[in-house]
Amino acid sequence: MNLLADAFAWIFSPARLTGSLPLPTAIAQHLAYTFGSVAIAAVIAVPVGWLIGHTGKGREVAVFLSGAARALPALGLVVLLYLLFGVSLKTEAAVAAFVVLAIPSILAGAYAGIEAIDRSVIDAGRAMGMTQWQILFRIEVPLGLSLLIGGFRSATLQVVATVTIGAYIGVGGLGFYILQGIALRDFAEILGASIIVVALAIVLDGLFALLARFAVPRTDGPRRRSSRAARTDSVRSLQVSH
Repeated sequence: MNLLADAFAWIFSPARLTGSLPLPTAIAQHLAYTFGSVAIAAVIAVPVGWLIGHTGKGREVAVFLSGAARALPALGLVVLLYLLFGVSLKTEAAVAAFVVLAIPSILAGAYAGIEAIDRSVIDAGRAMGMTQWQILFRIEVPLGLSLLIGGFRSATLQVVATVTIGAYIGVGGLGFYILQGIALRDFAEILGASIIVVALAIVLDGLFALLARFAVPRTDGPRRRSSRAARTDSVRSLQVSH
């Protein structure tokens, strides 16, 4: 109990606003690495995932690569890319490692969201004369958005935890305090920095949970209407919303 109190005392100490790496700066670095890496991963994984989900081709390869990437040890990947990139490019090496770890979850969310859509809804879109691009962006992408956000949620939580490891190669972030605490045997500092990392993860998880809740288009028709009419109304409502 005393250690927990010491950890919170360390967090809120005025000394955290000074020094070689003030706490607000470390938090900002941590979030910048997290959001930047997830954004780069999204640019790569989302279009590929949509293409796989829309065409149904390449799913087995995507599943294999995603599984292989998930199995990579985070610390080993960070150190390996650091050695390959060189000391002068340690930031780029860390970001590359975070991107590799974020891609599998986003890729899975992108194609799984489209695969989960009732095929009859897509058939209804084709029957209304919609092109392949219109089906993708007016039906599949909106209806698959919830699972895609779930992929972003998983990727963000993994990266926000993994960024802590980046301190091993000197890129800053909250991991700096954990390593410094280990070297100085300052357990209050170690626990305090860990509490902040956990708090960031909880806040980000909550934000993505709220976002996913409001991401599902309201396309449900009256219960007594036929399923065919309900599917047609679903497609029409998506067209109107765009």
